[in-house]
Amino acid sequence: MKHFLDWSKYQDAGMGDAYADIPKHGGDFAKAIAVCINSRQCETQNKLVMCPSYKVTGNANLSTGGRVRMLKAALGNDHYEDALSQVDLQEAMDLCVACKGCKRECENNVDMPLIKAEYLAQKGHKKGYSLRAKLLANTPKYVSASGWFSTMIKLRNRNKLLARLMEKTVGIAADVPLPEPVKNNFQDRPLHQENDKPEVVLFIDTFARYFEPKIVEAAQDILHITGYRCNLVQAPKGEKPLCCGRTYLAQGMIDQARTEVKRLCESLLGHVEAGRVIIGLEASCVLGLRDDAKALGLGELVEKVAAQTVLFEEFISKEIRAKRFDAEFVSQAGKKTLIHGHCHQKAVGAMKAMRRVLKLIPDHDFEIIESGCCGMAGSFGIEAEHVEVADKMAEAALMPRLRENPDARVVANGFSCRSQMRAKKDERAQHLAIFLRDCMKM
Repeated sequence: MKHFLDWSKYQDAGMGDAYADIPKHGGDFAKAIAVCINSRQCETQNKLVMCPSYKVTGNANLSTGGRVRMLKAALGNDHYEDALSQVDLQEAMDLCVACKGCKRECENNVDMPLIKAEYLAQKGHKKGYSLRAKLLANTPKYVSASGWFSTMIKLRNRNKLLARLMEKTVGIAADVPLPEPVKNNFQDRPLHQENDKPEVVLFIDTFARYFEPKIVEAAQDILHITGYRCNLVQAPKGEKPLCCGRTYLAQGMIDQARTEVKRLCESLLGHVEAGRVIIGLEASCVLGLRDDAKALGLGELVEKVAAQTVLFEEFISKEIRAKRFDAEFVSQAGKKTLIHGHCHQKAVGAMKAMRRVLKLIPDHDFEIIESGCCGMAGSFGIEAEHVEVADKMAEAALMPRLRENPDARVVANGFSCRSQMRAKKDERAQHLAIFLRDCMKM
C-alpha cells in the first residue's frame, strides 16, 4: 500500500507484542490503527468529546474502537483495496467528524481524524473526488480568487430552488444556510507600534480573513493595547493568501494540503527563528499546524513552526501566568456569558486557557457549556446526508443550553461552531477576541 501521509512515527508500535493484532497489509498505517487495544472505553458515555456520532446514534461501529475493528478487518484481507470500499466501513469513516477527541481521550491516543485523512486519500486516489469535496477543499482558493464564489453562496442562500438544485447535484443541504463572505475582507490596517515592544505574529486564517475580519481587528487591538508589536504574516507578492491546508486535509487531498502547509511554514520560519510566537485564532488551523502537519513529510520546517504556534487564548493565558498581560476590564456584574469550546480546543486542553482569560474580567458570571461537538464540524453539518446526525449533536447539549439562557452572551471560538448556532437561528456567538475587546477599558 502506498501511503499518502507519513506514518513512520508508528514504525515500532506493537512490535514484540503478541497481542498487538497488526493487520498484515498497510505497513505503518496499519500499526497506527492497531494502537487501539479494544478496551471499548470509547463506547462509554462519560467522555466529553469522543465520539460524537457514536454518542448520538449508539452504533458501536461509529465509536473509535468500532472504526478500528472494521479497518483492521479490511487491512487483514488479501483484497484490502476492495475491502476498504465496503459500505459499512465507508459509512463509519464518513460519520467521523474528525473531532480529535480520541487523540486526547483514548487511553492509547488513537488518531482517527488522521487515519480518516489517509483513508479518504486512498479512496480518492482509486475513485477520484466528488464535486462537493473539490468545492469544499478549495474554499480558500475560490474565496480569495474572485467574487463568483461569494455571489454563488449568496444566490443559493436566497433562492430555495437553487438550494434544492445544489442539494440534488452537489450534496449541500438545502435547508442549512451557508456562511457568506463579507464584502470587505480583512486588510492590513496601519497601527502605530513602538519598536521596543515584544513582537508576536498573528496568523490570519481564511475564515477570519474573508468571513469575519472583525475578529482579526479585535485581536490586533488587544495585542496593541496590551503592549505587543503585532506582525502579520503575508504571502509573497502575487501569491494567494496563506492557508493552513485544513480544508484539503479534511477531504483527503494530501498533496494540496502539503503545498499549503509548506507555503505557510516557509513564510513563518523567519519569525520563528527570530523567536516570535505565532498566534492563531482558529483552533482547527492551529491544531493542524501543531499536529496533523507533522504527518505531511515536511520534517524540521513544520516541527520548528509547530513548536512556537499557539491559540490566541493560550498566548494570553501564558502571559497572564508570567504577569506580562497588562489590561483593565469593565465589570460585567449582572451579565452572564456562555462558552462553547470547539472540539479541537478541547483536544489540546485549551479550555483551561479560556477559563483563565475569562477570569480576568471582574464580576464575570460565565459558564463553559458541558457539550460535545456542535454538529457542524467543518463542513459535516452542511452535507445533505449528515444533517440528521448533525442536528442530534447540536441538540444533545449545546442548543438546549442556549435556549435556556436567551439573555446570555455567547463566546465560541470555532468558525464552524458559530456557523452552526447561526444556522439554528441563534446569532449571539462571537469570538473571544471580540468579546474581550468589548469588555476592556479603552
